Amino acid sequence: MDKILEGLISSDHSVPVKKAIVKKVVEAAEKDVTEEQCQALFVLTTRLLLLGEDAFQKQIGFQVLEAYARYHRPEFEQFFTKDFVLSLLQQGYEQLDRKDPAIIDYIHCCLRLLISCPSVLEIFSVIQVEVLRMVCERPDPALCARFSTLLSDFVQCIPREKSGVLFCQQLVRTISYFQCFASQERELREYVGQVTKVSTLLQNIWKADPTTLLPSLQEVFSIISSTDPSFDPSIALASLVQHIPVQMITVLIKSLTTDQNVRDASMTKALCRMIDWLSWPLAQHVDSWVIALLKGLAVVQKFTILIDVTLLKIELVFSRLWYPIVRQGALNVLSHMLLSFQHSPEAFHLVVPHVVHLAQSLKTDGLPNSKAFLLQFTELIHCMMYQYSGFPDLYDHILEAIKDLPKPVEEKIKLVLNQSAWTSQSNSFASGLLRHAGKSETGKTGLINLGNTCFMNSIIQTLFMATDFRRHVLSLNLNGSNTLMKKLQLLFAFLAHTQRAAYAPRNFLEASRPPWFNNGSQQDCSEYLRFLLDRLHEEEKTLQLLESTKPNVDTSSKEQESHSSEIGIKPEGEGTTLIERTFGGKLITGIRCMQCNCVSEKEEPFTDLSLAFCPSTTSRDSPGTQGTSEMPKTLCQGSVNGGSEVSETSSAKVPPTSVQFAPVTNDSPLSVPDLVNYFLAPEILDEDNAYFCEKCVSLQRAERTMKVVSAPEYLILTLLRFSYDAKCHVRRKILENVTIPPLIRLPVHNVSTPVQCSPTSFSSVQVDPAESSENLAKKLKPSQRDEEEEEEEKVRMVGEEELRQGDPMPIHSVHYVLSSVVMHSGISSESGHYYSYGRNINGVDGTCSALSLSSEQGSALAPSSQEAKDWLLFNDSRVTFTSFQSVQNITNRFPKDTAYVLMYRRQELPGQSTNGGLLANGMRQSTEPPLQKELLDAIIKDNKLYLQEQELNARTQALQASSSSCSFKPNGSDDNNPPGSCGPSGGGGGGGGLNTISRLVF
Repeated sequence: MDKILEGLISSDHSVPVKKAIVKKVVEAAEKDVTEEQCQALFVLTTRLLLLGEDAFQKQIGFQVLEAYARYHRPEFEQFFTKDFVLSLLQQGYEQLDRKDPAIIDYIHCCLRLLISCPSVLEIFSVIQVEVLRMVCERPDPALCARFSTLLSDFVQCIPREKSGVLFCQQLVRTISYFQCFASQERELREYVGQVTKVSTLLQNIWKADPTTLLPSLQEVFSIISSTDPSFDPSIALASLVQHIPVQMITVLIKSLTTDQNVRDASMTKALCRMIDWLSWPLAQHVDSWVIALLKGLAVVQKFTILIDVTLLKIELVFSRLWYPIVRQGALNVLSHMLLSFQHSPEAFHLVVPHVVHLAQSLKTDGLPNSKAFLLQFTELIHCMMYQYSGFPDLYDHILEAIKDLPKPVEEKIKLVLNQSAWTSQSNSFASGLLRHAGKSETGKTGLINLGNTCFMNSIIQTLFMATDFRRHVLSLNLNGSNTLMKKLQLLFAFLAHTQRAAYAPRNFLEASRPPWFNNGSQQDCSEYLRFLLDRLHEEEKTLQLLESTKPNVDTSSKEQESHSSEIGIKPEGEGTTLIERTFGGKLITGIRCMQCNCVSEKEEPFTDLSLAFCPSTTSRDSPGTQGTSEMPKTLCQGSVNGGSEVSETSSAKVPPTSVQFAPVTNDSPLSVPDLVNYFLAPEILDEDNAYFCEKCVSLQRAERTMKVVSAPEYLILTLLRFSYDAKCHVRRKILENVTIPPLIRLPVHNVSTPVQCSPTSFSSVQVDPAESSENLAKKLKPSQRDEEEEEEEKVRMVGEEELRQGDPMPIHSVHYVLSSVVMHSGISSESGHYYSYGRNINGVDGTCSALSLSSEQGSALAPSSQEAKDWLLFNDSRVTFTSFQSVQNITNRFPKDTAYVLMYRRQELPGQSTNGGLLANGMRQSTEPPLQKELLDAIIKDNKLYLQEQELNARTQALQASSSSCSFKPNGSDDNNPPGSCGPSGGGGGGGGLNTISRLVF
């Protein structure tokens, strides 16, 4: 029979003929066949099964072998012995290598034929030893899948007891060496199938012998936590996760995160590789394990690991959302990583550029689950934009892309954020290494947040964008001094000339921070600005006083002028300080007794005007003539944090019930001129706040007026948005939108004779009774209705230019152009974020990059490309181009982002006289002053240091990349220093309503 079969294989007969001959050979197995013939047939069929050239030959070999082994079992036992099996597994068969999967298939086939024979037990013992040896040799996926199938069918071949534990551990390590080189879907499916067979074998072993599970999981962690740069474990390990009982997650994660022997570097590696498992197509529960480990690390306060891994892997997790088979698990992990990363917007901003593209793809891909998935995804994005709402330049295009999709209610967003936060986080969260980004296209330098210092950063950028002030500060000769002005000069020099994308103003923060400002806590930017200007003013005043008391011995006028220049005193300033010349104005407060018409007046300087909102939301417009009804002028206004507040029982500038004014109903939206008019409107002093008239020698009903008599070069307006609720004992933010005009006109009263006044007393002046509050209010109120009918886009005016005959203090208008706006993002005075808009204003006439007055008025809603380059958005370390339209519409698009501090620059029109100030004193400079040597040396030194840092960072990152170090960061960070802490309530919009442990801003 063997001769017939051998001749048949080598013949040229057709396939049907060969099949017929094979059938006869198989049927002959039932007849008497000699032992020699059986052995010859067994050898021949073995050759066909192992060395067959095609599937037909292997099929013939299997059919013949099966037939003769069934009918001639003793002969087959003599042929297929443990020695033969051992030879196959250790040496192979003829030219066939011992690691060829065909050998495992042949043994598997023969075991099925011998399963009822006693001799098979000896073969099982041999295989138990050999499979342990084989798995230690790291077989490829194909071979591993073959013997996994064999062991699944013949569990007697699986090693037992200690050998069984070792076998499971080695099999896990073998899986970690699997590599897929598939280039086609068929090959990929085959690879996944092979891995699945191996993981199924482990699952069966774990079920049969639970004592092998924990050592196997320990081996898994040992593999994925390895920091060996030469070894990168396969993500095929993800196939094991679905076989681990879910109820073990809590116990295992707790044990893992509290193990003191696990180094942070190893834990970081392990977490990164588990996140990589999200790419495995058939894995289940991977997201559950990843999230559990993230939560476990948060519980033990391993925040550095969490920050490093999040920044490193967030973009990879986001990229998995493109693949339907793994996107749901990836979204679960992405949601947890973003929602828990609440100290900084950095992680969210890494994925922001990809949001619109993904949302558009989900809308159009036509898959059945895409719509539901898109809703989940957009809900996450809304939560993150709520949490970090102070970045309109990044979010505008996202809002446009998802505007048609439902938005979660605010209560739900707060609940989600509260549930996801790292409740033990603190200001010290920031990771020590950040990725570097080059300077933005604006050419401007950002300011690194040093921990809740956005209040300072926004003010510094606002002052820096005050062109005349910046140029004058930089031109001061302050060599050798250690004054605050010197530190401000150095900071301005760095902002103007450093090569860094963002500068860390540590020294200036320490020098300028008010004593009552707690380090690392959120503060009020307007309070900081007022303190800073006062410090600079008093400092210069002190230096002037010291200079004036020095004996004038043998010093020429030239030497005196030089020394005065060294301390920042300019002769043309006539003893006034730079702060007075730049930001200083004067107000006259007058009180007229309504019984005898006697007027007392007092002149007071100011550097900013604090504008209160009308106490009734229904009376939002500028005041007009006094009617029959009267109402309180102001709410109880206060600072964002730490500033003074006016209580409801006080009788300061704006007392509540005793001070009254007459509103005018108007349907136009509230604007900055409305608030200025309200500030300047007459107030009635009556009842408990009645005025003591010296002429009447009694308490009388009186009228108090405010008049601007000297306009500053830079007009600073603070919108008092934070009111104190005496019933609830909380400070609430007024979120009402206020229109910000690009130009305003401030009514300024001409003082014909100097007003005699003292710091503590008023002077009495008799005026004509006809000059009542009604007439004054009419003059202050602009004729807005007529102007809007003629030209809707015309800038609203604060003062009426027409002069009345007989006025003792005729009014003229001073024109101002908008220079900067500081925004507060948030819904509470306890939290939020500050950022600022600034405009490049060039020239001595106050023009804005060649944009004239008329073009500014006519194109406010359609900014030109030139205007788009004029406006800048300063958001800590980020500086981007924006437009005036964005400034005007910011509160409409982001209701929690509201204007807080505005700075206007005086604009002298042709033929208009100047009433002092920088222009009158020749202080306006048309170009940036050259850097003095001391400043230049400091800049050069720091720029060299910066280049050295860049070189060192490049080398470090190269080493980290080659060694797969856990602290590697992708390129593109905002800063190269620790970011400011952006707490759970940070991000402006998300801050105010969250009851979290730490109140932080970013």
